[in-house]
Amino acid sequence: MSHKPDTCQLTQTGKNVNLIIDGLPVTVPEGTRILEAAKKLNITIPTLCEHPDLCKRALCRICVVECDGRGKLVAACANDVWEGVSIVTNNKRLSLIRKTIVEMLLANHPQDCLKCIRNKNCELQSLALKYNIFTCSFENGAEDTKPVIESDTLVRDMDKCVKCARCAEACLEVQTIGAISTARRSHDFEICTPFKQPLEDVSCVFCGGCASVCPVGAIYEHDQTSDVWESLNNNSVKTIAQISPALAEVLHIKAGKLIAAVKLMGFDKVYDASVAANAASAEICNEIKTKQKKPVVSGCAEGVSRFIKNFYPDLTNHLTTAKNIRKTFASLIKSKYAKEAGVDQSCVTSVSFMPCIAQKYASAPDKIDFVLSAKEFLRMIKTAGIIIETLPEEKFDTISVDLPNQDNVVKKETVSGFAQARNVMESIRKGECDADWIEILSCPDGYCK
Repeated sequence: MSHKPDTCQLTQTGKNVNLIIDGLPVTVPEGTRILEAAKKLNITIPTLCEHPDLCKRALCRICVVECDGRGKLVAACANDVWEGVSIVTNNKRLSLIRKTIVEMLLANHPQDCLKCIRNKNCELQSLALKYNIFTCSFENGAEDTKPVIESDTLVRDMDKCVKCARCAEACLEVQTIGAISTARRSHDFEICTPFKQPLEDVSCVFCGGCASVCPVGAIYEHDQTSDVWESLNNNSVKTIAQISPALAEVLHIKAGKLIAAVKLMGFDKVYDASVAANAASAEICNEIKTKQKKPVVSGCAEGVSRFIKNFYPDLTNHLTTAKNIRKTFASLIKSKYAKEAGVDQSCVTSVSFMPCIAQKYASAPDKIDFVLSAKEFLRMIKTAGIIIETLPEEKFDTISVDLPNQDNVVKKETVSGFAQARNVMESIRKGECDADWIEILSCPDGYCK
């Protein structure tokens, strides 16, 4: 997730500010936060609610520092530096305060780290280790409720929520959806959906932005790797995969090594997701010829359709009837493979390895059709004991797919994230969009192709 809201950008005045942090002089532009000024000196101030792509909130108070020897504590994530200030980022008092805050958070947090999906990758756990917290001074008051699986895409385990509000801001400010928000104040402050309804029943588009910024295991992608392993271990089932080219970019791993790893897991065939993407694109281009309402609007995932239906119901007639990449692979490519392999299509499981969570969502999920995110891919690698860096590069398997003729030139515009999508949809509503095809990517960073 990226694209911090404009209102949260630094105010650059062209002036510099001179200050001292932990006895070290530093000069930074006016409008620089204490947290960022400290980073310039390679001084790390601990945080929990802070996220580089979101606005400053100062909710957790773990980043508090002392300024000019005053007793008042200042949140480093939410306050700018000023001329001549002397800042202390760590001493006995600050360390005790931070340790107490972490202990209070742990007192309302389930103590099940070993079976938590974020074990060893949890910001709260890291803070507990940093301050040597192995026992808690406060009685644990965490509730014991079961995690809720939302539409086979997201899992919400709100017992683990640390109320940092990252997810709410990512949902409302970055993606402009508002399916997750905050409610009440003080001790009763909580992160929830409107009227505490399931995500499927509110405006959620299942983009996964909330999960990408959560510091703990309160909301995360629904892990389906065990289902895929079950398919791979079933000799009566053929399991085929497609890998998005963007996955290699996100993981910083060469595509050839990704292919080798997936084949080593036991997949019968591994295809380039560009094949399904080209088939889906050809279908849309063919549709544009006969579509009365232009532009045709498509999405990388089904959440885009939810977005249009929820927020622009008067423009639903612009939605394409063509399948997205996931469904194209699960139907066209899978049926083509089944025919070439001489097996019944019901005995073929399709798995799409995509870079983001958004692709996982489907309004009517097929039980033999899975989408695994980058994190799920890495978990499978770990489970299989594969050291991907040592693998020789391999090539995709090939499959011939008949595409419709594309003799027309299509003017296409691609937008990333739902904030940008709103601008385009408004231009369509006003009759000011001259494109033939609008493609909406669920993620602001554009990695969901």
